[in-house]
Amino acid sequence: MRIAVLAPVWFPVPPTGYGGIEWVVSLLADGLSEAGHDVTLFASGDSHTKAKLSYVYEIAPSEEIGRAQVEVRHALACFERAGEFDVITDHSGPPAAVIAGAVETPCVHTVHGPLLGEPGDLYEQVARVAPRTGLISISMNQRLPHEGLPWVANIPNALDFSVYPVHPHRGDYLLFLGRLNPDKGAHRAVAVAVEAGLPLKIAGKKREPAEEEYFRELIEPHLRPGQIEYLGEVTHGEKVELLQNARATLFPIDWEEPFGLVMIESMACGTPVIATRRGSVPEVIEHGRSGIVVDDYREMADALEQADALDPLELRRAAEERFSKERMVADYVAAFESRLRA
Repeated sequence: MRIAVLAPVWFPVPPTGYGGIEWVVSLLADGLSEAGHDVTLFASGDSHTKAKLSYVYEIAPSEEIGRAQVEVRHALACFERAGEFDVITDHSGPPAAVIAGAVETPCVHTVHGPLLGEPGDLYEQVARVAPRTGLISISMNQRLPHEGLPWVANIPNALDFSVYPVHPHRGDYLLFLGRLNPDKGAHRAVAVAVEAGLPLKIAGKKREPAEEEYFRELIEPHLRPGQIEYLGEVTHGEKVELLQNARATLFPIDWEEPFGLVMIESMACGTPVIATRRGSVPEVIEHGRSGIVVDDYREMADALEQADALDPLELRRAAEERFSKERMVADYVAAFESRLRA
């Protein structure tokens, strides 16, 4: 097949720091290329891929994140060439899903964000304006607020396990990875670490004003060298080292998380995840095998003993069984074939 892969434009593919969607897009474009398909990746010019690379912006315009003109111009560069492809797989924002309705080439749009409130209402409008654009979810829970949207497949995210080596030993600190905002819950991770009497390392993005304010008010006052530490945004290699050497990764979310890539990253490295039962968590974690699921973050400190009992190599096996690149690529190809038949 001739396949166009439309990535978000804000960060390079793969990302050098923050960028969960960009990691997934990188795996998909490379995996489709390796499978013999003719793939063109539409991303920023500083991206690296086994596919052909096409770009409008030579450097990812991260500082302009959210600016509509940038996002639409990037998407249009793909859809202007729609006739060159058998199918378009879109991983950018809702504007591209709308534009897809203007071309004859079948398009599948993966919804990477939540569908509660305004985002869900927006996708209902997208479905009315561009009814031929098929949607892909990344967890079944993600669909619940709007089950009637034109879903064509549910395809969980995946990892390239070769860049997440397992390191089976018990570390001596707790770890939080993720955006710094109330939903992700770094402040709850701080409370868990204090209760457990263990050091906590925090790594994540805080570029936007709301994230900076959250950090100033709820994280910064608790920082102490060797106890509660903020490491900033880390590279992939630094992230893997942090995961490998942690005692447990805390995932104290308080929102309907669509997927949560950090959970499978931690499993891959042999480090147990302790997560709250929200969003996709029960779909991603097999409680008692690949992690520990609790009903409230206040139970996390007491759950450490259960997490310690998990076998690091079993964590890795569980992740490989369900979240391999090969499985994800095959699922996308099946979705493409379904759209082409339709």
